[in-house]
Amino acid sequence: MFKNLTKTEKAWVLYDVGNSAFTMLACSLIPIWFKQLAIGTASGQINGDRATAYYSIAISIVTVVVALMGPICGAIADHKDMKKIFFTTAVGLGVGGCILNGFATSWVVFIVIFVFSKIFYSVSLTFYDSMLNDVTTEDRMDEVSSYGYAWGYIGSCIPFILAMVAYILSGGLSEDLMFFSPKVGRIIGFAITGIWWLIVTVPLIKNYKQVNYVEAHKGDVARVFSKIFGTLKRIATQDKKVLLFLIAFFMYIDGVGTIIDNCINIGTDLGLPTVGQVVFLLATQVVAFAGSLVFARLSKKYRTVTLILICIVGYFFVCIYALTLKNLLDFGILAFGVGCFQGSIQSLSRSYFSKIIPPANSGEYFGIYDIFAKGASFLGSAVIAAVKLAGGTINIAVASISIFFLLGFVFLMLADRQPLAAGAREQ
Repeated sequence: MFKNLTKTEKAWVLYDVGNSAFTMLACSLIPIWFKQLAIGTASGQINGDRATAYYSIAISIVTVVVALMGPICGAIADHKDMKKIFFTTAVGLGVGGCILNGFATSWVVFIVIFVFSKIFYSVSLTFYDSMLNDVTTEDRMDEVSSYGYAWGYIGSCIPFILAMVAYILSGGLSEDLMFFSPKVGRIIGFAITGIWWLIVTVPLIKNYKQVNYVEAHKGDVARVFSKIFGTLKRIATQDKKVLLFLIAFFMYIDGVGTIIDNCINIGTDLGLPTVGQVVFLLATQVVAFAGSLVFARLSKKYRTVTLILICIVGYFFVCIYALTLKNLLDFGILAFGVGCFQGSIQSLSRSYFSKIIPPANSGEYFGIYDIFAKGASFLGSAVIAAVKLAGGTINIAVASISIFFLLGFVFLMLADRQPLAAGAREQ
């Protein structure tokens, strides 16, 4: 299946393999390392609930900043030959921050650097997603987008396993297995992830050519804000399909992002063993790999909207199931359910949006797409923080976001009934 991709498509898919390594680390070891510093240090200690809340607040800060930056960067990057420059800069800053994060010695510095890294990681994805219009054809978008997520899940396991070995050898599971300090373990884990992320990004930087663009004119940068507001007005008044899809996306991606960002916090708050959580997290990557490939094949036979609706329903029941979580087996079943739909709902949403927007303005539109994506994650993380600070259980916090999936289902059905606007691709 990978051999059927063109050279440029392969290079594009490889970036999912690279950035997914950072996603994997952020979903697993980073919250653990943060809590080690926040709870286990001699000064400035905080309790576990506050550590969970502060971590969720940090994620919320990232999503708000990226939501504000996305449309601006995207609109500028739509100009000829600008997208690669912006993408490369964002990747460089994200990788640099990732490696630097390992040297933090206090939880405050740790979380500040992590926020910096995750901001530029997220910004790089705005440019990366908008590149899909340039690297492949309309009839292959669903398939190529799904391959990106699929191979990203498997590829991310390699640096993660190495980082996990460093965590174990730094006494993460038992002091009897400590061969070097936890600080050294963190440095190794972050360095492996950052270097992997950088290396697999090189083919895309080397091979990418911006095919769809708008011509630059004098004063364009000064008119960026006006252009963005004009596009938002056009979406709100003329392009109901894009508007309703973005509202639907805002709703259902909330739960997806929240569960991804807080999966380890869920297990930790339930008092589950770290080893078991990590094993199931790795298993989830394999399930997500298979699930993405299955939906990639299904995309050749069924409409993209139909497949997204199936994923939404699956996630709705995953959230409801969270109310029953008590032990590691329950956590494993939840992880399996997440894996079945995690990559597919994101990849199909990305490719569907690419089909209903003007290709020449893909950077700007994907910047707006990120407002809805990151805004939704902000709400989800805020809900987790609010429930925990109010003394509620993690089960209730996760189950409460099921309402977003229900609303997303309704708005996506409404979006599907609207006609395409002029200038968009055919579905």
